Amino acid sequence: MRVGLDIGGTKIDAVVLDDDLTAAANVRIPSGRGADGVLASAERAVREVVTTHGASLVEVSSVGVGIPGMVDASTGEVRHAVNLDVEHLALSDELAARIGAPVRVENDVKAAALGAYHLLGLRGSAALLNLGTGLAAGIVVDGCLWRGAEGGAGEIGHIPVVPGGLLCSCGQRGCLETVASGSAVARLWPSETEPPAVALFDAADAGDPRAQQVRRVLAEGVASAVRVLVLTVDVGAVILAGGLSNLGDRLLEPVRDALHEWGGESPFLASLRLAERMRMLPPRLPAAAVGAALVGGSAPVARVEQTGTESRELLEGHPWKS
Repeated sequence: MRVGLDIGGTKIDAVVLDDDLTAAANVRIPSGRGADGVLASAERAVREVVTTHGASLVEVSSVGVGIPGMVDASTGEVRHAVNLDVEHLALSDELAARIGAPVRVENDVKAAALGAYHLLGLRGSAALLNLGTGLAAGIVVDGCLWRGAEGGAGEIGHIPVVPGGLLCSCGQRGCLETVASGSAVARLWPSETEPPAVALFDAADAGDPRAQQVRRVLAEGVASAVRVLVLTVDVGAVILAGGLSNLGDRLLEPVRDALHEWGGESPFLASLRLAERMRMLPPRLPAAAVGAALVGGSAPVARVEQTGTESRELLEGHPWKS
């Protein structure tokens, strides 16, 4: 029995996966703040989802955790999870000591990518483009999570696309995240209505020219992120997820319009069929929690080892294959 936790800034989603890798039980609880609060709420989530499943902790074979911030997947340490007020937490070791089962930790977006790949029955390569407060992607190749040499694969939100543009949280200027994220919407269209993106799209639909301009900036930013993923990794599918994906077709359609417009100007881009590779993550699909459970059960992780002028791809753990 595998348990998966998706730890967010306000809540923890927990699932139990059965032997056939289906979610047999799930619970949602508030997430704690600070290292001690996160650890305590993670322990509570494990205990409650196991109890909901009618089982006991001794039956848990593994626990996987998806969490924002900088994650060292080899040690299970979390750093700079600012939305949780966590500067440093040895989450894997400390949670394992509390629940008596092995724990593996992964970045939440990467975990969500693996979960979406499995739940949607995808094959080949795919990327989950997370449009949350920030912008990042998780990449899965042939069922294996691709982390890159230093775990930075998919951090496309910090690719500069506007020379001399706005200052990004990473210290660079004009990054994708400054035009295609929840924080970008909040800056470009300040609103007392939550979430601001809904107010923006409502105003654009009502004919407000400024709102229509901001919507176009957002749509072209997301389209640029899709283009980057296809041109760099040539993924077969790009799944839009995160808070902005709750806009559904209201966001998907202008992004597709931008991609079609670019394809009309470039036969090369048209040949890549960018718009056809893009889809939304279905609402309420527990992709991050399921992906975390797969990570916890020694789910496939791809990494690159550099030896002189050669590099080798190593696959660590592969309990299920496409």
